[in-house]
Amino acid sequence: MGARKRLSSSEPSSSVVKEDTQNKPQEKPNLADPPIAPPKWGLLLKLSLLVIPYLYLLFYYYPIEPELRRSILINAGMSLAGLFVTIKVIPVASRYVQKRNLFGYDINKKGTPQGNVKVPESLGIVVGIVFLVVAILFQYFNFTADSNWLVEYNAALACICFMTLLGFVDDVLDVPWRVKLLLPSIAALPLLMAYAGHTTIVIPKPLVAHIGIEILDLGWIYKLYMGLLAVFCTNSINIHAGLNGLEVGQTVVIASAILIHNIMQIGASTDPEYKQAHAFSIYLVQPLLATSLGLLSYNWYPSSVFVGDTFTYFAGMTMAVIGILGHFSETLLIFFLPQVLNFLLSLPQLSGYIPCPRHRLPRFDPQTGLLTGTNDGTLVNFFLRNLGRKSEKAICIYLLAFQAIACCFCFLLRHFLAGWYK
Repeated sequence: MGARKRLSSSEPSSSVVKEDTQNKPQEKPNLADPPIAPPKWGLLLKLSLLVIPYLYLLFYYYPIEPELRRSILINAGMSLAGLFVTIKVIPVASRYVQKRNLFGYDINKKGTPQGNVKVPESLGIVVGIVFLVVAILFQYFNFTADSNWLVEYNAALACICFMTLLGFVDDVLDVPWRVKLLLPSIAALPLLMAYAGHTTIVIPKPLVAHIGIEILDLGWIYKLYMGLLAVFCTNSINIHAGLNGLEVGQTVVIASAILIHNIMQIGASTDPEYKQAHAFSIYLVQPLLATSLGLLSYNWYPSSVFVGDTFTYFAGMTMAVIGILGHFSETLLIFFLPQVLNFLLSLPQLSGYIPCPRHRLPRFDPQTGLLTGTNDGTLVNFFLRNLGRKSEKAICIYLLAFQAIACCFCFLLRHFLAGWYK
């Protein structure tokens, strides 16, 4: 039986070698396969401390209306339940995907005993399903039949569900990366068709004197921008990958920043419609953060499951619709600054200008357990080339710290430009 290496745009989202089961009779389940390692509760406990600033802003710093705070807390409670359901279901789902030969070997541990362990693949499907169940059930507590936001809320869920399905199809069929670029465009159609919000942009104040208008209606161009944003967010997470915990970790960092941003905007605004837009974002980002933390407890180094393209597509599309419907797409792009840099570094190879190898991962030395950066255009290799050889866990922490710095830079930028830029 031949093995083939999987690609995510030009590199694996999970650093795996995946079994090729095409034209092969179905094998009986191997009952000798050991169960996956338990979740890393210590990691979750440390990360739970990050909720303290959020609770401080929600309860003490900003005078948020009791009814809105109640809805946010209900959503948070349901999201917390989703966290524990995700942790409980992942070991069960991992057995089923292994029975269907959806497993891989970790390339970054090749040559070590861990490199020979079968790791269940595509466990992002669990996160996607739990997220959708939580988001759908939440409608019972917050939206009425005549709610103005209900149509867009369900359109957003349709996009996320569609993208999760396409991601799982990609994991199973191993779709070429050029086709991957089109998948988010298809999944974004429900939102683009149902979107009834404004299509205008506010002209930056320094340019008003030159242009002569303060508000510019882009019309269909704005919807085109929405579609392109969905394509970028989805694929940017997909190609900034290849390390245990990197895909889920960057999602957790960005989702946390989005959550803080939404609370700050709600607390600082007096416009009910503006507050509702950011509350809408909170109702989606809290379940995303909670379920992603559940997956991270298994995917953090050393990973006992792989997330697959299912998760990267799901997470990217979810954050895209959150930014679009929350009307803070510019802020979202600054949160995605590392992904933008990774895309720019990757562009010469992705466009074919420079030869692109089958995999663009760093080189692993089984003797030392360290990774060495190659000349391939990825942020992972760029960091390794400049910081020197690092362990997989260490370089992942560096990259996630850079992600957090980019999010903090966005908050500082908004603070200094407030009142001058817009």
